[in-house]
Amino acid sequence: MGLTKDLSFQDFEADFKVFHELMPNRIRKVLLVLSLFDAFILEEGGSLTSKIVSEYRGLNLSHPPRLVRVPSGKEALKILKTTDFDLVITLPQVDDMDYFTLGREIKKINPHLPVILLTHSLKGICSDPRELAVNGIDKMFLWSVDPDFLMSLVKNVEDHLNAAADTRTAMVRVIILVEDSPYYRSRFLPFLYREIVQQTQAVLDESLNQEHRLLKMRARPKILVAENYEDAISLYNRYQPFVFAVLSDVRFPKKSKLTDNTGVSLLRKIRRQTPDLPLLLLSSEPGNKQHAARIPATFIDKNSQSLNDEIEAFFLAHLGFGDFIFRNPDGVVIGNAANLHAFENTIRILPAESLKYHAMGNHFSHWVMARSEIGLAALLDKNRLSAIVDLEELRHDIVSKIHLLRKCRQLGVVAPFDSKDFDPAIMDFVTIGKGSLGGKALGLAFMAAQFRNNLELFDKFPGIAIKIPQTCVITTDGFDAFVTHNSLNLQKLPDKDQDIADLFLQAQMPEWLEKELSDYLAHINTPLSIRSSSLLEDAQYKPYAGLFETFMIPNNHEYFKVRLTHLLASVKLVFASSCFAGPRAFSKAVQTTGRESMAVIIQHLVGSHHGEYYYPAISGVAQSHNYYPFGNVQPEEGTAMIALGFGKTVVEGEKSLRFTPKYQKILPQFSTVEDMLNYSQRYFYALRIKDYPESLKFSKNSNLEKRELADAEQEFPVQRLCSTYFPEENRIRDSFNPGPKVLTFANVLKHGIFPLPEILIELLAIGRKGMGCPVEIEFSADLSEKDHSGDFFFLQIRPMVAGNERLKVEITEEEIQKAFCYSQESMGFAHDRKISEIVYVKPDSFDPAQTRRIADEIKKINALLSKDNQPYLLIGPGRWGSADPWLGIPVQWQDISGVGAMIELRNEQLKADPSQGSHFFHNITSLGIPYITVTEGKDILDWQWLSSIPVIEETRYLRHVCLKKPFTLKVDGAGTRQCVMITDRE
Repeated sequence: MGLTKDLSFQDFEADFKVFHELMPNRIRKVLLVLSLFDAFILEEGGSLTSKIVSEYRGLNLSHPPRLVRVPSGKEALKILKTTDFDLVITLPQVDDMDYFTLGREIKKINPHLPVILLTHSLKGICSDPRELAVNGIDKMFLWSVDPDFLMSLVKNVEDHLNAAADTRTAMVRVIILVEDSPYYRSRFLPFLYREIVQQTQAVLDESLNQEHRLLKMRARPKILVAENYEDAISLYNRYQPFVFAVLSDVRFPKKSKLTDNTGVSLLRKIRRQTPDLPLLLLSSEPGNKQHAARIPATFIDKNSQSLNDEIEAFFLAHLGFGDFIFRNPDGVVIGNAANLHAFENTIRILPAESLKYHAMGNHFSHWVMARSEIGLAALLDKNRLSAIVDLEELRHDIVSKIHLLRKCRQLGVVAPFDSKDFDPAIMDFVTIGKGSLGGKALGLAFMAAQFRNNLELFDKFPGIAIKIPQTCVITTDGFDAFVTHNSLNLQKLPDKDQDIADLFLQAQMPEWLEKELSDYLAHINTPLSIRSSSLLEDAQYKPYAGLFETFMIPNNHEYFKVRLTHLLASVKLVFASSCFAGPRAFSKAVQTTGRESMAVIIQHLVGSHHGEYYYPAISGVAQSHNYYPFGNVQPEEGTAMIALGFGKTVVEGEKSLRFTPKYQKILPQFSTVEDMLNYSQRYFYALRIKDYPESLKFSKNSNLEKRELADAEQEFPVQRLCSTYFPEENRIRDSFNPGPKVLTFANVLKHGIFPLPEILIELLAIGRKGMGCPVEIEFSADLSEKDHSGDFFFLQIRPMVAGNERLKVEITEEEIQKAFCYSQESMGFAHDRKISEIVYVKPDSFDPAQTRRIADEIKKINALLSKDNQPYLLIGPGRWGSADPWLGIPVQWQDISGVGAMIELRNEQLKADPSQGSHFFHNITSLGIPYITVTEGKDILDWQWLSSIPVIEETRYLRHVCLKKPFTLKVDGAGTRQCVMITDRE
């Protein structure tokens, strides 16, 4: 993750837990004691309650108070005895008593209930704070009908109630306003609150979601009001470490006597104690500007026509709400930063004297705190930074902390791509366009969010980076724009996939999309994977696994134009694949009614450079539900299949290593030395990144090369993951010595150099919990050459169909005895399913070298049966759908789209491991097609009876037969895993 020493994401993410503890004392219910006439004036033009709710919503604040109005003091006292209120606001005279009497009586009922006096005029009103306090009045203001004003009163009472706890809990900053005039207090407070709220919202990280933004608003600076010198000094002394600024009048009481220049004395005293604190002197006498200069403090004339603008300028310049202004110690401006990204980059190159000036002046901490980044503000506090003497070490410390915060804030965030603000170092997931992400990308976005919600995952595996590769998604409106721009009629395309691909390649990319892709590619110089993410892909029961195209490009050509050409061609061909025969056949099978559209994922290709090639050390698939558990392994303990190099080996059903993450050292596939030699991976896929043709072919997987293990013995992943066979001993040792190499992954599974099984257990649990059903994930990993560390990349998640466990299927001993087929390894469910048609590979004609021809024959029979809507049982040896023709028959989905059930024969001739890690397998199970494994010598398949059934059609390798009366299929995939096929064989 690139975390700094002793810091992790959780140090910053814990901020959000702190925010929940802030502002515990809320003003939720306000009693307004108003005469009928005053109430009439207030309600003119609409309800005051509606106005204040609207004001809160307009400022994006939570918890607007409820207002309750009574017309007399008598009714106010009556309701206060039976109902709890948080604040009382009264005018000087109500129907039956004056404000002094009302205030005293309220305090008798509840001494701690704040009471605020509002007055239309100061004439005849006592303004002495001491006398007001004696008579139960806490504060006095001049009344304004504006709900903005009422909001500021409520917020100010809340601030006084919460300041002590919030500064202690989260170092929340405090602004002290010293003003004895009710007129100016009433004028300043609404403006100050609106300014504080708007400026805080303006600088909050845009990546935050709405909940986090509302939480962070709780950490906005508190505004505390003092009316005399003693109260001001008391507030300053109490909150000195957290004081953000002091705004002071010039003339106000000191020792109960109104004194000239009291404010000047106050600010001078504060300046001596806190030299870098922003101070503002407010006065209606312009001559006081000279006093302000000598403090020094900013000066603003209270009578200025632009008073609000000048106060706003003070906030921006001194309180961190605007750009950070970098200066030399002599005050000369040398740069600015509008956001944390620019802030970090500027500090990297900032002159040492300026770095020290700002760090020791606490300017960094203040600016960050204005953005409610509590954790970072504490880490950048001058008292902490002063312990670092070396300036370059100081620079590294500050930059690393800012970078980690930015990385944390971006974790799990999907952001629109903007070339000006894009930072590939932290922005892992961006989008081009405003449409849907499509199924596959939505799964990635979901897991990115889960990573953020499970930060403890990263602490469990120190030194291991667990992440989603850097990702850019072209949303579905890119596909729609491409189709519209080129006037493509998706209902009248050529029949052949290649003709469709050629048509899309010749089409023009919309100008806006090409520009966005060009801008994105300019930031990226790693090999790329261009993957599909259709609207229906990876949806539950409709996964479309492996039916669309994926392309891998080196992205390292010396000419950018060539790199862009490769990217555009890849995107067009992924678009085109949505119209290919395979997806069309699958859509028909799942009876899709929604509009198909295609998003495209452009992703950093996981791997490392090894000579002329690029590939990851490990790729694989893991499932939270194991269809074929062995021994004491339980289905819910899951399974995984891994291979060296790119995951094509696994997802297309070629030789790979299967294990249960919880029992990673138990490998039935490698039970004997002979098994290890026969069934270990001998080939792997890698991307050529040197001397590749400038005009890439872009046929399926054409950019990947199939390499022999023996050709890569000098490359690090092979040396780290292979064991050595000693023929003279007929033994395999978990070491890399001279002799034949066997890919056992022993260093990972047995010796724990990389915690792959443990990571898979955690991620499968997170995915299973998050999706509410069994899940399948795809992943890749790279190992470090220096130590036992590395990078784990999460590539994909999709829901699995583990079967309808609620469906009870009972298979009796009598049914087993009557069955022409009986298996103890089956997937899916069937309860009295009827099938008449059977297509099987003739045992006496089968030739492992001719599996591609067999696939072609199946395709033709499938087309006829599908046309007549006749589901059929398909029987054949080896792993169905395997890309390796020596492991089984390499059919694709469109070749068997009408199948009703499948039998995989396992014998000595073809003894492949179960195919549950492949895309083909996933599509079969998602459609509820029972998949049965019949092991010779263990299970039953009555070949003699099958051969006696009248033939409908016979080819060189196949026989198609039809029963006069359908057989009954029963499959119990979640219980006994048994399957029986029963018919009257007379």
